[in-house]
Amino acid sequence: MMRIASIKERLCALVIFSVALLFVVVPARATDITRVVSPGGIEAWLVEDYTNPLIAMDFAFTGGSTQDPAGKEGLARMVSSLLDEGAGELDSRAFQLRMEETAVRLSFRASSELFRGSLTTLAARQDDAFDLLRLALNEPRFDEAPVERIRGQIKIGLKRDETDADRLVSRTLFANMFPDHPYGRSTRGTPASIDAITIDDLRSYHGRVLARDTLKIGVVGAIDAEALGPVLDEIFGGLPEASELQAITEVAPTTDDVFELVDLDVPQSSIFFALPGLKRDDADFITAFVVNHIFGGGSFSSRLYSEVREKRGLVYSVYSYLYPFDHSALLIGGAGTQNERVQESLDVIHEEVRRMGDTGPTAQELEKAKRFLVGAYPLRFDTSGKIASQLVMMQIDDLGIDYIDRRNDLIEAVTLDDAKRVARSLYDIERLAIGIAGKPQVDVEKATDG
Repeated sequence: MMRIASIKERLCALVIFSVALLFVVVPARATDITRVVSPGGIEAWLVEDYTNPLIAMDFAFTGGSTQDPAGKEGLARMVSSLLDEGAGELDSRAFQLRMEETAVRLSFRASSELFRGSLTTLAARQDDAFDLLRLALNEPRFDEAPVERIRGQIKIGLKRDETDADRLVSRTLFANMFPDHPYGRSTRGTPASIDAITIDDLRSYHGRVLARDTLKIGVVGAIDAEALGPVLDEIFGGLPEASELQAITEVAPTTDDVFELVDLDVPQSSIFFALPGLKRDDADFITAFVVNHIFGGGSFSSRLYSEVREKRGLVYSVYSYLYPFDHSALLIGGAGTQNERVQESLDVIHEEVRRMGDTGPTAQELEKAKRFLVGAYPLRFDTSGKIASQLVMMQIDDLGIDYIDRRNDLIEAVTLDDAKRVARSLYDIERLAIGIAGKPQVDVEKATDG
C-alpha cells in the first residue's frame, strides 16, 4: 500500500511540474533583478516570480572544451554527460530515480568556453532538488559502468557526425581558421580522443574547472533573497575557491584565402562561411549586431533570405550570426542547397557580402531592423529558464545588472553613419572564408576569388 501511494505522489508531482512548465510567463517586472550574496560570499542574480510554484537556476563556469588536453578532445562534454550519472552515495540508477521522484530537471552542457548547468524544480521540492545538484557538482562518482556507457553513446554520435554535412564543414573550417589553437579543435572530440579519456581525466577536469572564482548564477522563481543566500552556500560552497585553468591566447582567425571542400556523397551541400568579427566588449558590437540582422540574422527579413532564397529559390536555409569568443571573434554564416546550385548560391552570397561592405544598410533597413529588435526583445524572457540563462550571460559578458533596461536604448542609438562604418569594416570580401561539404558543382577558382 505504501508503494502505491509513493508512485501516485510521484506521478502527481510530475504532472504538476510538466503543466507548470507549459504556463511559465514573463514576470510582471522581469527587470527587477536583485544581487544576492550568500553568507559565504557566493553571488547570484535573482528575479523573484511567484506566478508559478517553480524555481529555475542557471549557472556557468569558465572553461568548456578549451580546457580539454590535446589528444583528449571531448573531455568537457563527457564530464557534462556524467555529473548526473551518480554522486555521493547514489549510483547512476539511484540518482536518476531520485530525480524522477523529486520531479527535478537537471542538466549540464559544455561549449567552447563555458561549462554550464541548469535546474528547474517545484518550489515545494526545492530542498531535495538543491541537494541533488549539490551532490552532482561536489561528489560525482564517475563509476566505470556509466562512464563506459556514456563513452559508447558519444562515439555513436561521432559516427553519425561522419555523414552530417553541417558538422563536417564547420569542424573543418574552424580547424583551418584557428590552427594550433583550442578554438580549432573539436568540442565533440574524435573516436580516438574519447577512447583516450580516463576516469582520472574526468576527475581532474572536474577539480580544475568547476570552481567558485569563475562561477556565475542566475535564479528565477518562487524564492526570495533571504532564502536563496544559504542555498548558494549549500550547493556551491564546497567547490574549490579557485580554478586551475590553462591560459588561452588571443588569436585572430585566419580567413583570408581559406576555401575548404569536404567530399561527402549527399544530394545537398552545406555551405559555411566566416569573416573576422567583433568581441562582445567591443564598442561597436551592438551596431554590428543590428547590421548583421539586416544582412543574414533577421530570418525572413534579411538580405540573404531575400536574395538567396526568396527571389531565386536557391537554398533551403540561409543565415548569419555574430560569434564572439573571449579571445577572438567571428561572423559566421551558412546555407544548405542542392549540389548543382552551390555555385550560384555562392555567387549571390559573395555579392551580398560585397554590397554590404561597399554601401552598408539603407536608412529604411536600419529603422526596420531596430523596430524588430526592440519589439522582439521580450521574447528572450518568456520562460523562467530563459530569464535565468540571460542573467548568467549578462554576468559573463559583464554587461551590468541594469542591461535589460538599457539594451533597447543601445539599439535605438545606432545611427546610419555608425552602421555604414561598421559594415565597411566587417564585410570585407577579401577576408571571406568558405567551406563546403557535399558533392557540389562548383568552380573552385571562382569561389575563392569571390
